[in-house]
Amino acid sequence: MNTSAQDTAPASASNDNEGTRFRVLGALSFSHFLNDMMQSLMLALYPMLKGDFDLSFAQIGFITLMFQFTASLLQPLVGLYTDRHPQPYALSVGMSFTLVGLLVLSVAPSYGFVLLAAALIGTGSAVFHPESSRMARLASGGRHGIAQSIFQVGGSAGQSTGPLMAAWVIIPFGRHIVAAFAAAALIAAGILWAIGNWYRAHRLAARNKPAVPVQKSGLTKSVVVTTMTILIVLVLSKTFYITSLNSYLTFYLIDKFEVSVPSAQMYLFALLFSVAVGTIVGGLLTDRVGRKAVIWFSILGAAPFTLALPYVGLELSGIFIVFIGLIIAAASPAMMVYAQDILPGRVGLVAGLFFGLAFGIGGLGAAVLGKVADMTSIGFVYQVCSFIPLIGLLAAFLPNIEKKPH
Repeated sequence: MNTSAQDTAPASASNDNEGTRFRVLGALSFSHFLNDMMQSLMLALYPMLKGDFDLSFAQIGFITLMFQFTASLLQPLVGLYTDRHPQPYALSVGMSFTLVGLLVLSVAPSYGFVLLAAALIGTGSAVFHPESSRMARLASGGRHGIAQSIFQVGGSAGQSTGPLMAAWVIIPFGRHIVAAFAAAALIAAGILWAIGNWYRAHRLAARNKPAVPVQKSGLTKSVVVTTMTILIVLVLSKTFYITSLNSYLTFYLIDKFEVSVPSAQMYLFALLFSVAVGTIVGGLLTDRVGRKAVIWFSILGAAPFTLALPYVGLELSGIFIVFIGLIIAAASPAMMVYAQDILPGRVGLVAGLFFGLAFGIGGLGAAVLGKVADMTSIGFVYQVCSFIPLIGLLAAFLPNIEKKPH
C-alpha cells in the first residue's frame, strides 16, 4: 500500500507529536539559500548580458520567461508524482541541472546558449521545490507557518545574495567566474543527499505504524476549487509585481536616476533582502494571528508604497522598495499553509502549483513587460505595475477555515 496516497498517511506523517526538527529545517533552508542564490545570479547578470549580446528589454524578459516557464511546466508534474511516489534523493539530482546551467551560462557564446542555461536552471528549480516543501512540512512538528517561513527565507536570502555576488565578484572578474559558483551546487547536493537519508529513514520507520486517514478540510469541492483559484490569483499578482522589480529594477534606477550598475545592484539587494526578512516575519505571524489576517496585511500594507513608488525620488525609492519587499513577502508562508490546509495530503501538488505556476506567470509577465518597456519606457512599466497588488482584494472571498490561534 502506498502510504503517501491522497487519503491516508503514516501515523507520524505530520510529525506533530515529534517536535519541530529545526536541524532538518535549517539544512533545507540553507540548501534553498544556495539554490536560489545560484538562480538569482542570472537576474543580477542582466545588465552584463544586455551589454555582451546587445539585447533588447524584450530579450531580457524572454530569459526570465525561459527560466520561469520551464519551472512552471515541470513543478506541478513533479509535485503530483512525488505526492504518490516520494523521491528522497530527487533534490540532489535536481541540483545537478542547476550546476550544468551555471557552467553553460559562464561560457555562453551566444544568446541561444544563455536561454539554454536558463532552461537548465529552471529545471533544477522544478525538481527542488515540491519535494523540499514536503520535507519542510514533515519536519514542522505541527508548526506549519514557522516551518514554511524557515524554508522559504533561505530562498529569499539566497535571491538577495545574487546581486551582491554580481557586484563584488562577477562584474569585476567577468562572466566566466560564474563557473566557480557551481561549487555551491555540489555543496547543496551533498546536504540534500543527507536530508534524503533522513527522509528515507523516516518513511521506513513509518511503515511499521498504522496508517491513519488524512484529515479533510470540511469544504465542498466547489469551495475548494474557488478558494484555490483565488489563492493562485493572489500568488500570481504578488509574483508578477516582484518579478517586475527583480527583472527591471536596476534598469529603472539607472534610467531614472543615472546611478551606476553596482549602486543599482545594491538597491536590488535591499529589495531581495527585505523579501527574506518579510518571509520569516510572515511565518511567525501566520502561526500567531492566522493565515487570512496575514494575507490581508500584505495586501493593504503594500499598496500605498507600490502606488507611490513611480513618483518619488531616489532616497524614498530605496525606502519604499524595502517596505514593499517586507510586506508583500509576509503573505508567502500564509498562502502556502492555507492551500495545504484545504488540500490535505497534497503537499507536493500545492508546492508545485504555487512555486511552478507563479514562476511561469512571473516569467511571462517579465517578457510582456520587457516588450512594453521597449515600446514605451521603463518608467511607464512601473506606473502600470503599481496597481497590480490591488488584485489582492480578492482575499475578501477566502473562507475562514482555520481555528483561532492560541
